[in-house]
Amino acid sequence: MDDPSLLLMLSSLLHLHTYLDPTSSSNPPSSSAAAASSAAAPLLFFAIASVLSYASSTLRHRRSRRRRSSSSPSPPPPPPPPRSVASPSTGFFFLSSDRVLSLEPSARDARFRSLYGVSHPVFETLLKNLRHLDASAAFPSSLPLDRAFSVALARLSRGLSSRSLARSLSLPPALVSRCTHALTRLLSTRLYPRYVTLPANPDHLLSTLQSFKDITALPNLAAAIASSPVRLRLRQPPHPNPSHPNSAPEPGTDLLRSPSRSFPSILLQAVADHRKVFWDACVRAPGSSDPASHLRDSSLYRLLLDNNGSSGALPLRDHVISVRGQHVRPYLVGDSSYPLLPFLLTPFSSSSSAATSSAPALEAFDSALAKGRAASVEAAIGLLKGRWKILRNLNVGLDHAAQTVVACVVLHNMCQFAKEPEDEGRYMWRDPPESPQPASLVESERSLHYMGESLRQALAEDLYERQQKLGSGAR
Repeated sequence: MDDPSLLLMLSSLLHLHTYLDPTSSSNPPSSSAAAASSAAAPLLFFAIASVLSYASSTLRHRRSRRRRSSSSPSPPPPPPPPRSVASPSTGFFFLSSDRVLSLEPSARDARFRSLYGVSHPVFETLLKNLRHLDASAAFPSSLPLDRAFSVALARLSRGLSSRSLARSLSLPPALVSRCTHALTRLLSTRLYPRYVTLPANPDHLLSTLQSFKDITALPNLAAAIASSPVRLRLRQPPHPNPSHPNSAPEPGTDLLRSPSRSFPSILLQAVADHRKVFWDACVRAPGSSDPASHLRDSSLYRLLLDNNGSSGALPLRDHVISVRGQHVRPYLVGDSSYPLLPFLLTPFSSSSSAATSSAPALEAFDSALAKGRAASVEAAIGLLKGRWKILRNLNVGLDHAAQTVVACVVLHNMCQFAKEPEDEGRYMWRDPPESPQPASLVESERSLHYMGESLRQALAEDLYERQQKLGSGAR
């Protein structure tokens, strides 16, 4: 009986029974025992009523006290203890100098590649470059330079979002983002000219020309160019309702989508040699653009158009040869999405001038170009996205997207110079195939296009003739 009103009612009934008990009437009892019993009954009922009345008042008092305590504001909970940067996961992630030195070189490099995407020597070279640039001011002051650098490398190589990596390392997500942005900014601006450049050494250029000739049988092929979309992970609006003002996409995001792709992207234009080393990288076009327009908007295009070649700025003008009366300087090769120019040769397959060449010569030239592209720039892009998984689904803001892509190009070249492993099963990434759209001819390139046609025709006929001689000699 926890209800005080019920106890109070029973107490009142017992009091009433005391006064209305028939044994207390004027009729005399029949015996002395009955008289004693009838005299004691009112006292018993009175005692029970008193106990019930006391219990009722006690329950009312307790309930009123509970209501007062619940209506009064409760004291605020104590603040959570500050999250420490050090944790078991960070101890596993950040390797101390003693622990690094205690590992065998092969085990140490494997450990560094699993954590940071590069071997220990490449890691130390990068860290030395950052210290030489006095990069400490660019990174968050709450972490030492080597740890901030480790966090950024881990995010680029693993492809994790800042929130996911921060959760595993017990770090604030904003700190992980700041570390990543600081590293990619330094790599894409300060270290890019040191590691991504056209060959300045004539011997290096001659070695490259010979290597491509061994692969394709084409003379004076210097490098290959290709365009690759980099998928973007855009932030979803908090309100999916189209009528809500905050659900509208960011301005310009419609330019990131192309009818040929189901995802938003930006374009990477890359030039690479037979070593899968990038000579140039440009990220200046949204996914809706085309490779030809992207090329014409790049500094590489303006450099290749420079007929003066002042100050030796264009080493591709060296080593000019003659093929069937045509002066052929070192050139690039690309697919049909690029314009046909004297310094950029494309396949016959989608060209209207293909009828001027015999079918065997056409097929031989197109096959040679495909071999050159596959062995250089296409393999380099696959290796780039295989090592730096963030480029498979770029989870940074649009204002940091281009610098992140270029930074990964710098890291890729450093790995190539250090002869890092190229295990295709682990590091190679294959983008979904896309059919190139033939480049449109612009009026300013018309004369250059005709020169490119003549050069391509001469190279195709020369290649086919040499293959025929080689085949007849073998028989």
